Amino acid sequence: MTVVVVLVGGAVLGWSLRLEPGSDTFYVATATLAVVWTLGAVASGPLHPGRIPRDSTHARPVVAPILLALLLAAVFVVGGLVVREIEVPDRQVRSVLDFADRGSIPLLLVITIVNGIAEELFFRGAAFAAIPRHPVAWTTLAYFVATPATGNVMLAFAAILLGLLCGLQRRASGGVLAPILTHVTRSVTMLFALPAIFG
Repeated sequence: MTVVVVLVGGAVLGWSLRLEPGSDTFYVATATLAVVWTLGAVASGPLHPGRIPRDSTHARPVVAPILLALLLAAVFVVGGLVVREIEVPDRQVRSVLDFADRGSIPLLLVITIVNGIAEELFFRGAAFAAIPRHPVAWTTLAYFVATPATGNVMLAFAAILLGLLCGLQRRASGGVLAPILTHVTRSVTMLFALPAIFG
């Protein structure tokens, strides 16, 4: 079931990024993608938010995942400054940024948040729970495998870094809250930061 969801999700993701930036079909495609990931997650059973040890109690992870996301976003921003000087990766990043340039920012913000949550519910929720050995490595690989259909090497590279960080947080906290906060914070930050870098 997990493999099927990854392949279907990857196909929908590839379709969405081959559409005309700003078109109504793009919003339909990205909403469809969120539904695919969410249905895959819900089919697996209940998902837990997770907790981390703090003093003598266990608390929901909130601050640390957000700070880690901002740190990861800073790494991507620095990487963006380098990438924009190299023709091929610069072109690939700009092809994704066309959706931000020509689309509705409020709609893109909603899509970014909803899809970030849905991806983590599936990859660090359902898929992680279904894999008995080395789930961090396998869910990172699965997350990476979902991106080649886009034909964008930069998205695949970003998927490895984000997938690994979110997988480690899932393992540390035992739930999906930390990965969701990291994914959404990093993605929203990049939604506004990358267009400023690439112009």
